[in-house]
Amino acid sequence: MKNLGNSCYMNAALQALSNCPPLTQFFLECGGLVRTDKKPALCKSYQKLVSEVWHKRRPSYVVPTSLSHGIKLVNPMFRGYAQQDTQEFLRCLMDQLHEELKEPAVAAVATLTEARDSDSSDTDEKREGDRSPSEDEFLSCDSSSDRGEGDGQGLHGSGSSQGETELLIADEAGRAISEKERMKDRKFSWGQQRTNSEQVDEDADVDTAMAALDNRPPETQPPSPRSTSPCRTPEPDNDAPIRGSARPCSPGHLQEGHAKLSSSPARASPVRIGPPYVLKKAQVLSSGGRRRKEQRYRSVISDIFDGSVLSLVQCLTCDRVSTTVETFQDLSLPIPGKEDLAKLHIYQNVPAKPGACGDSYAPQGWLAFIVEYIRRFVVSCTPSWFWGPVVTLEDCLAAFFAADELKGDNMYSCERCKKLRNGVKYCKVLRLPEILCIHLKRFRHEVMYSFKISSHVSFPLEGLDLRPFLAKECMSQITTYDLLSVICHHGTAGSGHYIAYCQNVINGQWYEFDDQYVTEVHETVVQNAEAYVLFYRKSSEEAVRERQQVVSLAAMREPSLLRFYVSREWLNKFNTFAEPGPITNHTFLCSHGGIPPNKYHYIDDLVVILPQNVWEHLYNRFGGGPAVNHLYVCSVCQVEIEALAKRRRVEIDTFIKLNKAFQAEESPSVIYCISMQWFREWEAFVKGKDNEPPGPIDNSRIVQVRGGGHLQLRQGADYGQISEETWVYLSSLYGGGPETAIRQSVAPPPDPGSLHGEQKIEAETRAV
Repeated sequence: MKNLGNSCYMNAALQALSNCPPLTQFFLECGGLVRTDKKPALCKSYQKLVSEVWHKRRPSYVVPTSLSHGIKLVNPMFRGYAQQDTQEFLRCLMDQLHEELKEPAVAAVATLTEARDSDSSDTDEKREGDRSPSEDEFLSCDSSSDRGEGDGQGLHGSGSSQGETELLIADEAGRAISEKERMKDRKFSWGQQRTNSEQVDEDADVDTAMAALDNRPPETQPPSPRSTSPCRTPEPDNDAPIRGSARPCSPGHLQEGHAKLSSSPARASPVRIGPPYVLKKAQVLSSGGRRRKEQRYRSVISDIFDGSVLSLVQCLTCDRVSTTVETFQDLSLPIPGKEDLAKLHIYQNVPAKPGACGDSYAPQGWLAFIVEYIRRFVVSCTPSWFWGPVVTLEDCLAAFFAADELKGDNMYSCERCKKLRNGVKYCKVLRLPEILCIHLKRFRHEVMYSFKISSHVSFPLEGLDLRPFLAKECMSQITTYDLLSVICHHGTAGSGHYIAYCQNVINGQWYEFDDQYVTEVHETVVQNAEAYVLFYRKSSEEAVRERQQVVSLAAMREPSLLRFYVSREWLNKFNTFAEPGPITNHTFLCSHGGIPPNKYHYIDDLVVILPQNVWEHLYNRFGGGPAVNHLYVCSVCQVEIEALAKRRRVEIDTFIKLNKAFQAEESPSVIYCISMQWFREWEAFVKGKDNEPPGPIDNSRIVQVRGGGHLQLRQGADYGQISEETWVYLSSLYGGGPETAIRQSVAPPPDPGSLHGEQKIEAETRAV
C-alpha cells in the first residue's frame, strides 16, 4: 500500500486486517450483506480496497485513498498529515464497520439468553438497572496509575495447512454445493460495536466468590495481590494519541490509557450481543429502568472480535461481591519489568504494579532513535542470561489477570458498607473471541516527556493457551490460538515507523509489509520483532477435518429429492471459524419463516443451496436452523410494512397540519413544551430512519420540581413548543408526560370610560 504521507499507521493496520481469513472471506463471499445507507459507507471502501489487494491481477501496490478519506470524515483526529496511533485507527475503523454492518440480533437468541439468565438467578440477588451504552463503553478493569498506551498495528496470517483447507472448501463448496454461485477471483476483505457491560451486585461469602472465578492451576495462585483500583468509568482523554508515523516522523503526544479492556470512543450506540452463556453468580441484567426496550445488535465484527471478561470485586469487610461482565475487542496488557517479572515467577503470579516496571522505561531524546538500534544490535549479540529472564506474552497475560488488592488510594466503595473499604478484584475470561487482538502497553506519557518500553516480549507463533485465564462459566471449547499477524513500532515515543508481519493464508509464508515494499521473511524474524499489536486466531484440527469431510460429501454429488438453503454468512463462519456455532438462517429469514420483502430482490447473494446429505451432516453436527426448502416472500411482513408506512404517513401529515395551524396563531393562550430528545426519536421513526417507534413521551429532563410539587421548566432545557392540539394528539398515541405548559395570563385592559371617571373624581377632590 502506498504511503499517503505519514500513513504507515494505517497501512500496517490494513495489511494486518486484510490477512484475517474470517473477515476477508466475509467481504468476498457475503457481498450481499455489505450494504449500508450510512455515510461515509466505509465498508464499501474497505471491500473495494481489499478486493484490489487480493485480486489475481492486482497492481504492484494499491493506494488506499477512498478509505483514508472515509476514516477522516468519521474521526477528524486522522485529518492532515500528522503521525497517528495505529491502535486507535484500528478501533475507529472496526467500530465504524460495525456501525454500518450491524443488524438487530435475532429475537430468539435474545429470549434464550434472558431465559437462561433467569433460570440461573438466585432468590437473594439484588439487581441493579442497566447503565447507558455510553457509560458501558468506558468500563475499565485497570489501575488508574497505568496510564500509557502506544500506537500499534496488528498483523495477521494463518497456517498453510489450515489456509489451504479453507480455500479448498471455498472453491469446492462453491462448485459442488451452490447451484447459483458464480466462480469469482479470490478476494479478501474485512469489516467491524462498542461495548456492552452489565453489572450485578450480590451477597456472597468469600469461598463462594473465589470459587466462582478461580479456575487456574495451583501454581498461578497469587498469595499477595497488588494495589489497583476497582472497575470504574474512566474519563476520556482530550489529547489525541500520537505514537508513530510513516517516514518522515515528528514528535507527538501520547494518550493516557486507564483501561485494560479496550473499547471504542464513547457514543450512544446500541449494545452488541454475543453468544448466550449461563452465569451462576453473575447475571446479565435485563433492562428494567428504561421505558424503551434497548435493541441489541450484532455484526461480523462483533462475531469475530468480541469477547467478554468476568470481573469480581469483593469487600474484605462485609464480604459483599460485585460482579461485572464486560465486552472487549482487544486486551491491553502491561509489560512487567525485571522486579515484577521475578515476583511473577517466584511468587506464582503476583501482579506487577502499574507504573513501576523497573528499568524498562527509558527517557527518549533526539539521539534515542540511533541509540535504540545500537541497543538492539548489542542485545542480539549478547547471551540472554546477561539481561535476566525474558518477558513472555504469558507473563503479560498473568500480570493482567492477576488479583488486585484495593487499598490506600484505590479503596473500594462498598454499596453495603456505604464507605470506602479494602477489597480484592479478580478478572477471568468468560467468552473467547474467534480472533484475539492483544495490545502491549509500550508507551507511557508524562506531563513533560514520554517513555517507551523497549523490552522484548517473546510470543508464540502457535499454541497460545488461555486455559489458565478462563472462568468456570466459560462456554468456549477451543482455548488455543495461532498467530496471524503482528504490528511493530520502530523508533521512540515521539516518532517512529510502523510495519506489519503477516502470514499468507494461501502459502503459509510470512511477509513483511513496509508500506509499498513487501518482503518474504523467515519466521525467526517475526519471533524477534518488537511486537506492539498481535492478532491471534483460534486453532482447531477438528474444524479442519470437519471442513474436509463436508468437501468430500459435496463432491459425491448424490442425487437428492430435497435441496436446502443455508445462510451464506454462516457457511463463511463454517469455512473460517474454529467454532462456527449453530446454523443461523435468520440472516435471510424473518420471524415468520419467510423472506423479508426488502431482501427478496438480492436473496441469491444471501443463501447457498446444499444437497440433502451435506445439510443433514451439518445439521446433525451443529444444530440450529431452521431448515429451508422453499424461498417465498413473507405476506405477514408485507402487511406489517404497509401498515407501518400508513401509520407513519398519517402521523407526520397530522403533525404538519396541526403545527401549521399553531404557527398561524398570533397570540396562543397556552403553549405546550415537549422534550426534543423524545421528539427527535419520533421524527426518526415517522421518517423511516428508525424502525422502532419511540417510547412514551418523557419530559422529565426539561422540568424540575419546586416546593409543593410544582413543576417548573428547567432553565436551558432542550425542548420544543407545540400547540395544545398537537400535545393531545401525540399524548393519545404514545402517552407519557409530565404535561408542561406555558400559559400566558394577560390582564384585560382597563375600560377607558371608568378610567376617565376616576380621573374626574380625583381632579374634583383636589379642587375641594
